[in-house]
Amino acid sequence: MPSRSEITYFGAGPALLPTDVLETAAQALLDYNGTGLGIAEHSHRSELATNIINEAKADLATYLDIPSADYEVIFMQAGGTGEFAASVYNLVGAWVARQHAALLQANPGGDEATIVASLRQKVESDLKLDYIVTGSWSLKAYQEAIRLVGPEYVNLVVDARTANDGKFGKIPDQSTWKLSKDAALVYYCDNETVDGVEFPEFPAVLAPKADGTGPIVVADMSSNILSRRIPVTNYSLLFFGAQKNLGSTGVTVAVLKKSFLPPTTVQPSAPLLRKLGLPIPPIILQYEIIAKNNSLYNTLSILDVYIAGQVLKKLLKTYPDKVDGQQAVSAKKAELIYGALEAHPEAYKIVPDKSVRSRMNICFRITKNGTIDESEKAFLKEATSIGLTGLKGHRSVGGIRASNYNSIPLEGAEKLAQFINTFAKT
Repeated sequence: MPSRSEITYFGAGPALLPTDVLETAAQALLDYNGTGLGIAEHSHRSELATNIINEAKADLATYLDIPSADYEVIFMQAGGTGEFAASVYNLVGAWVARQHAALLQANPGGDEATIVASLRQKVESDLKLDYIVTGSWSLKAYQEAIRLVGPEYVNLVVDARTANDGKFGKIPDQSTWKLSKDAALVYYCDNETVDGVEFPEFPAVLAPKADGTGPIVVADMSSNILSRRIPVTNYSLLFFGAQKNLGSTGVTVAVLKKSFLPPTTVQPSAPLLRKLGLPIPPIILQYEIIAKNNSLYNTLSILDVYIAGQVLKKLLKTYPDKVDGQQAVSAKKAELIYGALEAHPEAYKIVPDKSVRSRMNICFRITKNGTIDESEKAFLKEATSIGLTGLKGHRSVGGIRASNYNSIPLEGAEKLAQFINTFAKT
């Protein structure tokens, strides 16, 4: 069997973790800081656990330049898929709270029944959730919104398949996007893990105006977070599962603008939501509840937060210029792999359009000798024999996928690029 040092794992998630981080975590699992107990055995209510959470929050804010006065970092569970629901529940609730407050202000002393009737009418006529669908994960988010609130409230801003012969692989021009007026949220997935599509930059059409007003933008950054600088203040909500660039499976992060939390915004009561015909969120998915309890409303996996914290400490130590340093390395690695593929058009076909190629998930087919299936099986077998593993594409689309996450060293990308060249010539 190969040793860990002989393997470069390009799996899409759970992804490779730095060996030194795992070694530190392994020791902590047995005996954390000489306490005689492993980190998974300590109470999540302990001062020790609180310090681990607070350090991880602070290091994330430092690395990404998140303004802590304006944004709350929340550790949650249920993964990015859980956030599909959480974002709907919380931002629909915030929209209702704003409309309710406006009606109360316009009708001082108005009776409750009249106010609720007007609010329900407002919901039925004006509530909209906007979804930009550019790949498999944004499609799932869109479908979840429809399941939770009903299709009458969900607006499909754009379906990228219409611009690419029924398949994902392009992002249609923003001039074609059909955005709603004052939507409760505008969702997009910054990097589509399955389809290898990444937004090259923040969508200009969603940018805030000079006075700071603008769309309530929600982004799923599960597979490219920590890999490049992002304009944090353009977003109302960012979320990401840890298991690709941040840490191990079991913890999810939400970065929420504090104006969506009390005292500025208080979620509507369950009885009011029932009267409006809107879904009532589970407590465990309510941001205001989790934030109020510093992510400890229920038993959070402190081990997973600790691992994420160790990854962040390693990034901050490695890159004095923080995320900008990692961004340069990520770009270099992607350039090496795409360059090798482009050098052999007779053997490889890169799946997404060049304008939206992901730096994190490099998806391609092997067309060598005109036998795609056999050529891809041979590619995977030979790659595995030299320690390049995890390259099989997602089961829904097939092909080859090299997930070029932060933990892939430059040498690993160089080794894959060399193999791509060698395989094309044999």
